[in-house]
Amino acid sequence: MNPQINILQKLAKDKQVENKKYFDKLKKKAPKNLDYVMQDLHDAEFRKTDCLECANCCKTTGPLFTSADIERISKHLRLKPQQFIEQYLRVDEDNDYVLQTVPCAFLDTDNTCFIYDVRPKACREFPHTDRKKFQQITNITLKNIPICPAVYNIVEEMKKKLPL
Repeated sequence: MNPQINILQKLAKDKQVENKKYFDKLKKKAPKNLDYVMQDLHDAEFRKTDCLECANCCKTTGPLFTSADIERISKHLRLKPQQFIEQYLRVDEDNDYVLQTVPCAFLDTDNTCFIYDVRPKACREFPHTDRKKFQQITNITLKNIPICPAVYNIVEEMKKKLPL
């Protein structure tokens, strides 16, 4: 099943309570093989998912920018870090640097990224479904289900493979 982006939010909302309960159980007692299962699910999903067809993450959310991200991207853009910050970023309520606006200023009309080779760590790691100690980031995963069709699919497969 590949949920279309226009119905993804409804599908995610319909499964929200079920997914929250599932992840609450997962946090209490994670299976020993969880990270291996998640890596397999992640790899299988991204063999059939082309992020360039969607780019909803880039259109609707913004990553956090670490100081290393700011240094690397500003150098790539031939800007001083402070110029990059003033032009593209703002400080959010958690005191983190985030994009001033979404969609991302670096997203091209064909859903490619102008700064792909130097993109922020948060973008490189998105959607985080292959992270070690996956049970520790279930809150992030819950937030990503309505944003990313691949995450939705991975979580649905996860519930089948690892019934709790």
